[in-house]
Amino acid sequence: MTLVQMQSRSAAATAVGRTVADAMDTAGPQVCDDMTVEVALSVMASARTRHLLVCDDSGLCIGLVTQDQLTAAHDRSAHSDRVQLRDVLGDCGPFTSPVATMAEAAHMMRYSHVDALPVVDEHGSGLGVLALAR
Repeated sequence: MTLVQMQSRSAAATAVGRTVADAMDTAGPQVCDDMTVEVALSVMASARTRHLLVCDDSGLCIGLVTQDQLTAAHDRSAHSDRVQLRDVLGDCGPFTSPVATMAEAAHMMRYSHVDALPVVDEHGSGLGVLALAR
């Protein structure tokens, strides 16, 4: 798989120092961790995205949920209208910085076995998502 917005092999070779900020998607919605799985699935469908950045009540990014995670939580629970995103998140996965290099982010994604990373600033605020192309 290749990272989103990655250039062709020859063009990428000339793009020395390319950062996460150059390739991240900033268009996705950010939601609060007290949102229910049902509502989050609806937000995801409306936004036509495969993942949502999840923030706590102070606005700090605490993780990322995928459509697969939400669908599994929905299917597992007869009361998915009461299950909140904080219940689905589990441990907070890896994050990356917009100033990290693409090589560093790709290494982290491979090592962590994830196909998307939340991109946060130095204060922990969500800026976007770096995701593998499908």
